[in-house]
Amino acid sequence: MPATAHVITAPDASELCARDLVGADRQHELGQYFSPRPVAELLASFVEFRGGDVRMLEAGAGSGALIAAVVQCACETQTPPQRFTVDAWEVDAAVFPSLQDTINECAQRCRKAGIEFEAHLHCADFIVAAVERLRGDWFATAAVSYTLAVLNPPYRKIRGDSRERLLLRALKIETSNLYTAFLSLAARLLEPSGQLVAITPRSFCNGPYFRPFRADLLERLTLSRVHVFDSRSAAFRADSVLQENIVIHALRGVAERGPVVVSSSTGRHGAKIRVRIVPYSEIVRPGDSEQFIRLPSDGRFSDADFSLTRLQAKLADLDLTVSTGRVVDFRARDFLRRAPDTDTVPLVYPCHFNGGWVHWPCAKSRKPNAIVLHDETRELLVPEGVYVLVKRFSAKEERRRIVACIWDSSRTVGGPVGFENHLNYFHIRGGGLDLTFARGLAAFLNSTVLDDYFRLFSGHTQVNATDLRSLSYPTCDALMRLGKNVEPGSSQAAIDAAVQELALA
Repeated sequence: MPATAHVITAPDASELCARDLVGADRQHELGQYFSPRPVAELLASFVEFRGGDVRMLEAGAGSGALIAAVVQCACETQTPPQRFTVDAWEVDAAVFPSLQDTINECAQRCRKAGIEFEAHLHCADFIVAAVERLRGDWFATAAVSYTLAVLNPPYRKIRGDSRERLLLRALKIETSNLYTAFLSLAARLLEPSGQLVAITPRSFCNGPYFRPFRADLLERLTLSRVHVFDSRSAAFRADSVLQENIVIHALRGVAERGPVVVSSSTGRHGAKIRVRIVPYSEIVRPGDSEQFIRLPSDGRFSDADFSLTRLQAKLADLDLTVSTGRVVDFRARDFLRRAPDTDTVPLVYPCHFNGGWVHWPCAKSRKPNAIVLHDETRELLVPEGVYVLVKRFSAKEERRRIVACIWDSSRTVGGPVGFENHLNYFHIRGGGLDLTFARGLAAFLNSTVLDDYFRLFSGHTQVNATDLRSLSYPTCDALMRLGKNVEPGSSQAAIDAAVQELALA
């Protein structure tokens, strides 16, 4: 059989200076986390071998763990390919020798299995190379369409004025993170019906920042399988990464969108994998303008989905608006005070949440309790009244994603109030709510069924105002009934029972 063909693209001098880093510094700079063996084996198990030739893309190859796992599966499958070609990009010269060693081992394994093997290794920036190929630049290597892309893409934000962002915009790719950029480029390089298998953060499944990416991805690919890890630390435990990750398997093209396999596991080696099969419409709702991707990994989430999708009221039907707190503390630093005074009004942070109500002031808090009432701060404040507040960020150890609380001016000093930027607040045309209605709304937001439903499409600890706007709610009458029967700060069991009886019946 033919020997491995190494086609090495050497880094230029300017790249060497930028990558002359070590250890954690290099990892942070490149946003790369190498694939542990259990993760690599899981991704490889998603690949469907159909005989014929495999032309594999690996962008951000690291030491080649994903390539090795896929090659092993190819050699052991009942329908092995006749020829296996891999194009691998790795920008970090320090790990390139390890990648070459892995490729040599893959060549030997394929030779024993009777599979022709060829590898093209590129120590270069994948974004630059992919954009040049897709644009058909004069000196770019001819574009290749791949039958398979298997990726653990780097995770790092991209600045709006960076070279990477400008290159991506040339292909009309609008995204703010490297991992979504890699997925968008890989999708464009696949041939029709080509497979994409990738492990990524779950954050792209919802939220306004990733909406353009979701639209682009779902326009080009059809999801066929999604795997959810039970723990945020499971996939990259050795790197102490607290990030919810998912594995996706998708096909290039959108002609047929059949059922989707949704699986879950702890992420540990040899762990049992639980599998469900759900209609595509449960993953991406027809007509959903936000194109959220929902992941019902077990029956509890499906039950929540069934309960909440029966609700018909939107915020506009309730005459409600949800906004983000206007006080960004570092911008208003000169007007913040540790304790209330005669020239101040209340300033509310998440630390003031306590038992269903906002408890203000909080003497033990390290956060300011007040903001000076001044011409420069008036536009940051909201009028006296009753508001339902929701934390925008839940703590990593907090068991709930959506945490709601009630601010009632009559329980404090009255007058206008400032809500800090880490809070969302519900209001009616800029003013307060009826107290009974607010109690019902807060109870609904604090219910387990809503929390489970929210986890269908949210894999991070942030709750955006856009997320809250996208939800359906009980009717005004149902929320009023709920508010009359549930005290703020009631036990979770009492809240859940009342929501099921009075709001979801």
